[in-house]
Amino acid sequence: MAAIWAGIDAGKTHHHCVAIDEGGRRLLSRRVTNDEPELLELLNDVLALGDEVIWGIDLADGGAALAIAILINHGQPVCYISGRAIHRASEGYRGEGKTDAKDAAVIADQVRIRRDLHPLRVSDETVTDLRILTNRRTDLVADRTRTVNRLRAQITSIFPGLERALDLANTGPLTLLTGYQTPAALRRIGAKRLEAWLRNRKVIRADRLAGTAVQAAERQHTSLAGEELTAQLVHTLAKEVMVLNQQIDEVDKLIEARFLDHHTFEVITSMPGLGVILDAEFLAATGGDMAVFGTPDCLAGFGGVAPVPRDSGKISGNLRRPQRYNRRLQRVFYTSALFSIRYCEDSRRFYDRKRAEGKRHTQAVLALARRRVNVLIPV
Repeated sequence: MAAIWAGIDAGKTHHHCVAIDEGGRRLLSRRVTNDEPELLELLNDVLALGDEVIWGIDLADGGAALAIAILINHGQPVCYISGRAIHRASEGYRGEGKTDAKDAAVIADQVRIRRDLHPLRVSDETVTDLRILTNRRTDLVADRTRTVNRLRAQITSIFPGLERALDLANTGPLTLLTGYQTPAALRRIGAKRLEAWLRNRKVIRADRLAGTAVQAAERQHTSLAGEELTAQLVHTLAKEVMVLNQQIDEVDKLIEARFLDHHTFEVITSMPGLGVILDAEFLAATGGDMAVFGTPDCLAGFGGVAPVPRDSGKISGNLRRPQRYNRRLQRVFYTSALFSIRYCEDSRRFYDRKRAEGKRHTQAVLALARRRVNVLIPV
């Protein structure tokens, strides 16, 4: 009996598992339903093949969550290897065909020969909640962006002057559009009555908004085709954006409440440029345990803020942005660096120095983001 390696090609309804020995010979190849009894049976059968089993899987959540939890709960080491890495590695194996069994065998063999794969671990309960909530917030923000874009397109088709005048990121203009959408309707109500209508709905600076809307209406006296139906769509879309704004606010409150429970709250929030939402996204992307990364260089590489060399022949010192990194974490690093430029004098001086060296704005911000990683993991 010796060590063996088991690869799982994960799916939503079924997984395929292949176990190999140290020589790469297949000991087991099986398709199993994503259900606990079958996964437990697979675990027992694989454990019967060797003294020690090392597992590999190409998903870290979603459809693979149950399988990962079962393996970890039974003390099994589980390594994650991305689907992209499996696709590239498959080119080095015989045959051009792609099957679940082949992918599972490639996963098992890659886990056998590679030494740079980190084992999956049970996530902190707070981090898991933050990951769920931040994912939900990302979906809501994307839905809001799409709805606002549709809303702007509909307004432009019947009343382009009003679309230019309104900032749909604020609640006031959205409230206005739930009641009045056409130039004729705004001219009929007039600035004074529109101001009173907005004030009754607790709109801030109602006088300015009413004046802007009526002024735009005075500049268009042409009624366009489809105006009545489009006005109804504008009303509906404005309502949808307001509902999405309310849902995002509710999720933000839940994120803040959960984040307060995490032991790194005071440390992370003390860093200039990192607010509660960015902090929560940072924990969701990294798991909150900086010891996993070990060095600032490792974390910076994972977050996509460290350049990678692209040398060849006589060319050396050629650096470029990485292609494989966590996009979500890079957004956190980049956005927090932008905010720190506004509110932190040290960050501003570093940014100005990089700009003086001839770096573009994006390059200077990324350089600042890389420097700030050293604060999270001291050198």
